[in-house]
Amino acid sequence: MSDPQRTRASLRTAVVWDVLEGALDRRAGATGRESLDVLDTGGGSGNFAVPAARLGHRVTVVDPSPDALFALERRIAEAGVADRVRGVQGDVHGLFDVVERGGFDAVLCHGVLEYVDDPAEGVRHAAEALRPGGVLSLLAAGLGGAVLAKALAGHFNQALHALTDPAGRWGEGDAVPRRFTAEQLTGAAEAAGVRVGAVHGVRVFADLVPGVLADTEPGAVEALNRLEAAAAELPAFHSVATQLHVLGEKRSRPGGGA
Repeated sequence: MSDPQRTRASLRTAVVWDVLEGALDRRAGATGRESLDVLDTGGGSGNFAVPAARLGHRVTVVDPSPDALFALERRIAEAGVADRVRGVQGDVHGLFDVVERGGFDAVLCHGVLEYVDDPAEGVRHAAEALRPGGVLSLLAAGLGGAVLAKALAGHFNQALHALTDPAGRWGEGDAVPRRFTAEQLTGAAEAAGVRVGAVHGVRVFADLVPGVLADTEPGAVEALNRLEAAAAELPAFHSVATQLHVLGEKRSRPGGGA
């Protein structure tokens, strides 16, 4: 079974990890190197860094939070991968103050773009950290999922506000500063010199299903995971996903080329 484990808590990461694991395997095959250099910007306590390190890759986690990096140290020690993961305090805007430009085979930028002042710059920096042909993984909050969730909860004014607000926020109390459409994320990736290979809807159903149904019905969590995986790549569901995942490769030559 792939890591992260298939539990209800993994509904947030299972689809993304399966896609990312395959991309890392392909990149390793293309380079002829079993151990890749992976950058996880905004990687927090290591939800993706630890399983990537378990595959044998070297992972650098950049995160602005000292508390998150402290939790990362504890987690990688417990997982036995402390020799393959290092944590560095920083953020995507000042990325090259702490890591090498063009030094990585894969860059993860998960849960970052919602919170930065300039998302386009954040994507550019993530792409600039890649070697030619390297893998870029973007994960960000989806606009449609928030609109749908508010509407189904009966908060129609908030749903309309999110739908029409340039940042996709439902109101002043919204804890998420910015949400995206699939077109916005793919456009930012392409503009940064990344050829987009796939877009996935993440948590299409998981956030709408009452917890009591998934937790009490035998086999429900596994079935929900299978449903999420089946719907993830279908464009019809991207517009209602809570999160959107964009996977691409850095072009070898600016403006085009493989």
